[in-house]
Amino acid sequence: MKLIYTGKTKNVYALDNGHYLLKFKDDCTGKDGVFDPGMNEVGLTIEGVGDVNLRMSIYFFEKINAAGIRTHYVSADLKETTMEVLPAKVFGKGLEVICRHKAVGSFYRRYSDYIEEGADLPAYVETTFKDDAKGDPLVTKDGLIVLGVMTAEQYEDIKEMTKKITQIVADDLKEKGLVLYDIKFEYGYDAEGKVMLIDEIASGNMRVYKDGKYIDPMTLSELFFA
Repeated sequence: MKLIYTGKTKNVYALDNGHYLLKFKDDCTGKDGVFDPGMNEVGLTIEGVGDVNLRMSIYFFEKINAAGIRTHYVSADLKETTMEVLPAKVFGKGLEVICRHKAVGSFYRRYSDYIEEGADLPAYVETTFKDDAKGDPLVTKDGLIVLGVMTAEQYEDIKEMTKKITQIVADDLKEKGLVLYDIKFEYGYDAEGKVMLIDEIASGNMRVYKDGKYIDPMTLSELFFA
């Protein structure tokens, strides 16, 4: 294995078969020892967090693959806390796709003149560039096309895939008495330009409530696998 990228919460290795291996770490984003999935720096280490993030990713990737939606997931090794994935190119220098079922967070801050906090949204999809220095700026479909980041067809594929995947996650959480407010995904594309879901699907990438109260990611993981 050859280490090709050291990330905040995962390391990436190249495998001899042309695939890649993601090694999940116990490092978490945060500040001053406080866990915060929205932060862009490692703030603490929580024993077992890599394991639980991998477990949730395996659970959802297998479910999404079974639904006929393309992902980069191949297999996983819980003992080694690793996940084998297909090679994929990211869009631009990195793009995040958010699907919102409720008006909270940055969406509400932007549009509070027009909507009440917590109001229902119809699986609203938005895209942001991964750029810490610029505050992860929003970018529209037309912007992505004009900038040469993706084609109109790729955008529509991402939008439809995001809505379907979000519903799979939301339905699963609902069975456990949990309500999904929003969730963040990342996508890539293969050599033929076909879109696939990449990265992970873990509690730190979603905003979930129970009985009207926000559930922090670590507690959510515990509830999910209880």
